[in-house]
Amino acid sequence: MAKLYFHYSTMNAGKSTVLLQAAHNYRERGMTPYLITAQLDTRAGAGVIASRIGLDQPADTFDTTEDMFAKLENALQADPKPACIFIDEAQFLTKDQVWQLACAVDDLGVPVMCYGIRVDFKGDLFPGSAALLAWADEMREIRTICHCGKKATMVVRMDDNWTPIGDGAQVQIGGNETYVSLCRRHFRAAIEDGIAPPKNAKI
Repeated sequence: MAKLYFHYSTMNAGKSTVLLQAAHNYRERGMTPYLITAQLDTRAGAGVIASRIGLDQPADTFDTTEDMFAKLENALQADPKPACIFIDEAQFLTKDQVWQLACAVDDLGVPVMCYGIRVDFKGDLFPGSAALLAWADEMREIRTICHCGKKATMVVRMDDNWTPIGDGAQVQIGGNETYVSLCRRHFRAAIEDGIAPPKNAKI
């Protein structure tokens, strides 16, 4: 039975690597995956899902104006028909788009695997992640660690001088040069006390 899945993490936990491996598993079994990523994330090029360990795959893109049910319904007309939908950067989906994905799972019978970041650099849920936490059939955490060795559950944004930033727009595309994954205690130290994590904490 088709399900809506949410694989969530902090930054740099390897979610894109897990996505690409899962899509590869489908191909190995003679099935076709359909990959989608956020149009606004062009760090590896437009329409590319890339991992920090060097894996990448071309992908379709979504923006916040699209009807995701219609997008998937159209994709399922292809030959070969996609056996599973993989969506990277799912935190950038709107609440309405997550509902459209849930309807696609229910009405079109296709599994949808969403991969995204749970919270932003202020510790607030992204809209897409909040909706997925509410409506996904199954949720799985992809873990990484803070520089202290504890599980990282938060992410902090750094400026060019490696100073923690507590304010700003929720969405700012960046990688290891901008974001560091931390446990809650070291997130508090960064945001409340301005204590920067060590630069070698960029994992």
